[in-house]
Amino acid sequence: MKEMKILEKKNNKKAQIKPLFSHSIYLIGFMGCGKSTVASYLSDLLVLDMVELDELLAEKEGLSIADIFSQYGEEYFRDQESKLIMDLEGVTQRIVSCGGGAVLREANVKSMKQNGRVVLLTASPQTIYERVKNTAERPLLNDNMSVEHISELIERRREKYERAADLVVTTDDKSIPEICQEIMDKMTELEG
Repeated sequence: MKEMKILEKKNNKKAQIKPLFSHSIYLIGFMGCGKSTVASYLSDLLVLDMVELDELLAEKEGLSIADIFSQYGEEYFRDQESKLIMDLEGVTQRIVSCGGGAVLREANVKSMKQNGRVVLLTASPQTIYERVKNTAERPLLNDNMSVEHISELIERRREKYERAADLVVTTDDKSIPEICQEIMDKMTELEG
């Protein structure tokens, strides 16, 4: 029944939401938190264009993210990611799914905050492990796919994630419509 209520709200809010959010929404968080899936749903829900930074970068480079990391290294990847974020300056009303490490550079965070609202999606290390354990497209986990390693990486980034975020939404044990509804409710409250 709760799911139906969310879907009904979706249809009711679709027409009124676009004027409410005149800026972009940047989704940040650790890999496997649901950024891409939530971005796609929000894009449909709010009738806004979606930008998937990792996909855009892979397309631009003609390589998978894992291949970019292995051939050029993480620093190169971060440089290219930063260029894409800067290219979005002045572009409004987009849902932007950022790579898990986009907040590691202060210039990226500054650009995101100037152009929109930053939503941090979180999940427990166990949840993330369950979501990513069967994929080889996670270069930072390829050598150590474990809950402990995921937990360590999250801890190293936690402060940067939290400092960048305008609002935080936990994705554990929630459906995509529930997560999106929570984002919309918190965004509406933030816009106040």
